[in-house]
Amino acid sequence: MIPKLLMAGFLLAHAAIHAGFVSPGPPATAGGPAWPFELGRSWILGPLGIRPDVARILGIAVVAGTLGGFALAALAALGVALAAIWPASVALGALASIALLGLYFHPWLVVGFAIDVALLWVVVVRNWAPDGLGS
Repeated sequence: MIPKLLMAGFLLAHAAIHAGFVSPGPPATAGGPAWPFELGRSWILGPLGIRPDVARILGIAVVAGTLGGFALAALAALGVALAAIWPASVALGALASIALLGLYFHPWLVVGFAIDVALLWVVVVRNWAPDGLGS
């Protein structure tokens, strides 16, 4: 049961960090770092001519996919949801997270990329699941 709880907690914590994209940022300070979770500023969408308000709506949709995928994976890890959705929900959360972090890139978010790639490798390539899920 402990591996299931740890995995569910890890997935929910990773998902929760993505909520920083839809929460208000802290006030800017002189000499302080820029807030990394900014949906109105995309290194790729802006040059393509996509307005900041449209980029924000797109970002909110991708945040929802990230949160939903990881929440379903956490429920599957705990045995609340069907075990069969485990790999697909982890993949959904990780791929949505990679898309979000890529579209609204900030150097601080590289750790999130690494976590997502590791999750995909463990679940898709290694076919791992928490004890008792049996993938």
